[in-house]
Amino acid sequence: MSDGIPDRAGDPADAAARATALRERQRPLKTAYKEDPSSALTTSTATASVDQRALTATIPTVSGEVVAGLHPATGGDGTQACSGDIILQALVACAGVTLASVATAMSVELRSATVTATGTWDARGTLGVDRDAPVGLTAIELLFDLDTDAEEEKVERLLALTERYCVIARTLADPPEVVVRRA
Repeated sequence: MSDGIPDRAGDPADAAARATALRERQRPLKTAYKEDPSSALTTSTATASVDQRALTATIPTVSGEVVAGLHPATGGDGTQACSGDIILQALVACAGVTLASVATAMSVELRSATVTATGTWDARGTLGVDRDAPVGLTAIELLFDLDTDAEEEKVERLLALTERYCVIARTLADPPEVVVRRA
């Protein structure tokens, strides 16, 4: 059992128990947010420490520090994390957790599931080689590989709800205004 949700797989009764446990865990949150919508507004923050000499930025995370550097396409040696990869990793992490939560709520048993994100970007833009070349990811594909006995209609609903409730996917699909300023 993890966080009050039974973790045995394959048993339909267990799938229903996991769905019930998830609903019970989320019920007080949903009630509070309905009663006071402003209590649902959550602020997330990330901070990086910049090392100009190394051309890196170090980001503390709950799993340890991540050192980001230049991608090989822009002069890096490939030994540090690339911010383009990090955004895709955030996308698959969010989509994976959302998929698991939605599948649990729908009592859809996933024997296995992987989420892969592929992004395309033009290094000419970030290097300033061509002012007309875009800077940033210009295309992202999110691929779900699912092993389940669920009916196709239910799988389609699962994927639609996962896309709808994935914070990172929604942020990328409908980007917020980004304000850049000096502290």
